[in-house]
Amino acid sequence: MDADGRDGRALEVARDFAALLRAESFDETVEFFAPPLRAAVPAEALRLAWAAEAAGHGGVRAVEEPVTEPGEAGLVRVRTPVTCANGRFTVVASVGDDGLLHGLRLDPHSAAEWQPPHYADEDRFTERDVMLGTGPLAVPGTLSLPTGPGPWPAVVLLSGGGPFDRDESSGPNKPLKDLAWGLATRHVAVLRFDKATFAHPDRLPSDFTMADEYLPPALAAVQLLRQQPEVAPDRVHLLGHSMGGKVAPRIAAADPSIAGLVLLAADTQPMHEAAVRVARSLADLAPGPSADEWVSALIRQAALVAGPELTPDTPSHLLPLGLSAAYWLDLRAYDPVATAARLTCPMLILQGGRDYQVTVADDLIRWQEALAHRPEVAIRIHQDVNHLFFSGSGQPTPAEYTHPGHVDPAVVDEIAAWLVRQ
Repeated sequence: MDADGRDGRALEVARDFAALLRAESFDETVEFFAPPLRAAVPAEALRLAWAAEAAGHGGVRAVEEPVTEPGEAGLVRVRTPVTCANGRFTVVASVGDDGLLHGLRLDPHSAAEWQPPHYADEDRFTERDVMLGTGPLAVPGTLSLPTGPGPWPAVVLLSGGGPFDRDESSGPNKPLKDLAWGLATRHVAVLRFDKATFAHPDRLPSDFTMADEYLPPALAAVQLLRQQPEVAPDRVHLLGHSMGGKVAPRIAAADPSIAGLVLLAADTQPMHEAAVRVARSLADLAPGPSADEWVSALIRQAALVAGPELTPDTPSHLLPLGLSAAYWLDLRAYDPVATAARLTCPMLILQGGRDYQVTVADDLIRWQEALAHRPEVAIRIHQDVNHLFFSGSGQPTPAEYTHPGHVDPAVVDEIAAWLVRQ
């Protein structure tokens, strides 16, 4: 099949698939999935993801015409914009010659491209690509080194939950790239990396856990930084955002020589409970039968995670977010606050006052109760920033994430100053 024929076939598949999404016929959508994608994304997970995007943007109004763009070898990437009452998102599908979807994600929509924040000076640092780990789940990353001889303090960046690239890209925004460039400008070496869930979604074992997702690349990143002559080997830190912040104490426990932790919007509420809380909040933005059904399904799934019936053999389609039973069992057994309390390294814990995903009342309070009395721990709320640490005002919603923004400069300055002092 020539290129034009492949593109035409992919567009036809994308239109049919989008029509099923619009009709919320999710059991039929999985018939379009290649076997690896069908195993990774059950119909229930797709239904919940679609409902979350629709509710967060005020409800779907129309599905627009798809367009093709270059994709991976043997695949055609098709982008189908979805117009909502309060913004847009995009269905991104990778279609093979077999007429099946081999990749799928829902992206925040924006025509804007990421631009460097004003506080980043590209003349003050250099970057190079690196590879972390060995074997099928080795991941690529980027090392940002300040100009000059050093040795500099250093930090490994850990992105939040989900298949994020090294920049934690979402629509026009790249919060980890903001941080990397801002910190490197301020004399901090930075290493960030693609998650295996982004780089190798087709290679993940069925019993893949949060520990598997974060620990191997993060520990390899720490070791790589220590080997750089420009880096002070005893001043290598971790900076985790959202789930990356949740898991950071676990990584530090595995390598006690890690110099310190920076936790940004690090959640402490059990994730299955947080998923229900956030779903209820989003459903309030676009009430209706579909939103109610979505919340009810999550409540049932969360109850299964919390109860004694959860076993390694529980099918993922019965569990929240389409994650495996192994993933949930690992999460359920891990207490980030108790783990952090056993550490002796300094910590900087920052929270956004406008964050509806990880909140002061539901998450930060546990960090405060366990650690606020310790002199080596600093805890601060930036009242005007959201989950991405972008400044704003008013009620935060998912639609806010589709607008171009940058990590607030006060946050970057505070992190840099803290790292340099350690």
